[in-house]
Amino acid sequence: MSEPRPAHHRADDAQRRLRPAALLFEPPEALEDEEHFFDLESMEDPGELLARSTELAVAFQEAADRATEFQAIAAAQLADPKRFDRLSPAVIAERADWSEDYARKMIEFGRDLLEGGGLAAE
Repeated sequence: MSEPRPAHHRADDAQRRLRPAALLFEPPEALEDEEHFFDLESMEDPGELLARSTELAVAFQEAADRATEFQAIAAAQLADPKRFDRLSPAVIAERADWSEDYARKMIEFGRDLLEGGGLAAE
């Protein structure tokens, strides 16, 4: 198992988890403007705004689903009994900021994905 991290590192990790990941396809100057979001604020046609915001919502949901599958695969790999350095569900839960029960479910989900040949959305 890993050594406990100092409290200031845990606080840094918690702060990092609370901030959303940078959207790499947004221009850097747009990230500085809190009101800017994929240029949606500049759309005047409500039909166009609905269509574009719906496209973004679907894309983000698909990205979140795919990221969750990668989390599950990583959890399953880290918990693999064949690894000499395998991690317990409790340690995986702590690293991912999950409950231990959720970590067990994610490990099982990841094993299912690995046995089934990978990600469903490929």
